[in-house]
Amino acid sequence: MLPNHQSIAPSVLYFGTPVVLMVTRNDDGTANITPMSSAWALGSCVVLGLSSATEGAINLLRDGECTLNFPAASLWANVERIARTTGANPVPPHKAELGFVHEADKFALGGFAIQPSELILTPRIAECPLQFETRLLTCHRSAKQQGASSTHLIMEVDVQRVHAHSSMPGTNHIDTARWNPLFYVFRHYFGDAVDLGKTFRAEH
Repeated sequence: MLPNHQSIAPSVLYFGTPVVLMVTRNDDGTANITPMSSAWALGSCVVLGLSSATEGAINLLRDGECTLNFPAASLWANVERIARTTGANPVPPHKAELGFVHEADKFALGGFAIQPSELILTPRIAECPLQFETRLLTCHRSAKQQGASSTHLIMEVDVQRVHAHSSMPGTNHIDTARWNPLFYVFRHYFGDAVDLGKTFRAEH
């Protein structure tokens, strides 16, 4: 027999994507971290979904560059330390209502170390096993408005350089046996990914 289904109305649709720590530069030159999960690769580009009210989106639109840092599952507590913070000061009213607080140094709060990039000015997060240096290609607003205070932006960035921890061999492949990404599933953190097999298009 086929399983039964019923119509539901979940409060969020975060069905499971990797956590990304997007680093941008504030207008005073300091680094800002924006935790996010709405990101997916499209060839050599990555498509990002961000609220227009985030400092990360504002910085990316201004400077045209960012780094995308992919934490391992073991870093989930570090990520959660900065989850309720914003670089905006004062905190926008809609974020204050959600319990957000201002934090000028998210690197220190999260226990992260700044690592310089090679092709852009925006730094990377040293602890993240996988890092992309990117430049902004295009941005447009979601056709569905999310409220007067902000809208969703859909941004496409071009990956300029990829960095991987030396524990994942420096070839044109990532050693999936050593890569354990942190996932965001319906506002819960998940890790310990299990390799179930590979598609016919796998190169190794």
